[in-house]
Amino acid sequence: MRVKCVLCDEVNQIDSYCLQAKRLRNRRIHTYMCQSCHDRIEKKTHERLNTGNFRFNRERKREHHLL
Repeated sequence: MRVKCVLCDEVNQIDSYCLQAKRLRNRRIHTYMCQSCHDRIEKKTHERLNTGNFRFNRERKREHHLL
C-alpha cells in the first residue's frame, strides 16, 4: 500500500496487510506520518516538556471503584 506523509509529502510503501494499513483504510480520520517526522515531533515535544513552561494536558482517568 502506498501512503503519503501528511507533513513532508513523502510517499512510502507499507505492507497492505499490516495493522497500520488496516487502520488507514477503515478509519479515514487516521493519517500517516513517516518515521522521520514522528521522531522530530517527539524530540521537540520532549524539549518543550523539559522547559517547564509547557504543560501537557492529559485527561486523568479515574477508577470508579475507588470513589
